[in-house]
Amino acid sequence: MKICIVKLSAMGDIIHAMVALQFIKKEIPNAQIDWVVESGFKGVLENNPDIDNILPINLKSIKKKKSEVFNQFKILKTYSKNNYDIVIDAQGLLKSAIVSRIIGAKVIAGFDKDSIREGIASVFYNKKVRIPYDANTIDRNATVICEPLGIKITSEKIINKDKFLFSSSHVENLPDIFNLFVIGSTWESRNYPKEKFVEIAEALHVETYIVWGSEEEHQKALWMQDHSEYLHVLPKGSLNDLKYVVSKCNLLIGNDTGPTHMAWGLNIPSITIFGPTPINRVYITPINKVVKSSSEINHFKLNKNDFSICEIKADEIIQTAKQLKKI
Repeated sequence: MKICIVKLSAMGDIIHAMVALQFIKKEIPNAQIDWVVESGFKGVLENNPDIDNILPINLKSIKKKKSEVFNQFKILKTYSKNNYDIVIDAQGLLKSAIVSRIIGAKVIAGFDKDSIREGIASVFYNKKVRIPYDANTIDRNATVICEPLGIKITSEKIINKDKFLFSSSHVENLPDIFNLFVIGSTWESRNYPKEKFVEIAEALHVETYIVWGSEEEHQKALWMQDHSEYLHVLPKGSLNDLKYVVSKCNLLIGNDTGPTHMAWGLNIPSITIFGPTPINRVYITPINKVVKSSSEINHFKLNKNDFSICEIKADEIIQTAKQLKKI
């Protein structure tokens, strides 16, 4: 069976969808699984033994140069020659639905119109999956990928998953014991204050490395390094480097963003800090905890001006970290 999964972005969403791969391979061991992804995120998928082919595209390039639409269409038409039995749109957006249709298959599966933000996308599917839009994000991803294949997913299966992120990198000079801080995200209101990250590092007394992406985050990380002897700024590396570092850390503490969710995919202890986004984006497990601000969340209209994450006391995170250390 030849399966093509379309999940273009973003990093955290891709990670949450990848958990489905191991369940497909257990039920359909001879399946060929290909994955269409924005080229900037293909490093997240690399080295996973359950993925046969990573098929990159660059739809974001179209925003900068409209004529790029023709180049991307040619790439997708090349992928359409793979003769898939089923294409599964796990994104649920109009653009991902169009991508799925161009690649083509006898069966094109995706969410029904009441289960996604852009309901018009469901017009492109001939096999539709119903699951509430405000359901757990990981459940949604696993269900839309596995249900069209006749595979039943349960919370128990997901909680007891095998790790599914793998790296070919090796980062030198990491200590045997260290923590990791993920300090950035796509919205400023999702970022925990740098001063409180410093307070956490000072309380835990563990060598801690800081992950950063943008230059603004880099400057924040350097400030934090200057304010605690336990904090060190990691050099900027590839996504494979990042997966390697996360796989070696003892505890990851970070905002609701892709690199933080890597810990869950690698079965590494973590604390995800939530402000304006819902905690049901993750699974809470014995080693993966969340700390949430007091604000109420509307799943259908997230408030980017909700800075309640700043109100979370560092001591709440410190105590959660100490409890994880005892496990």
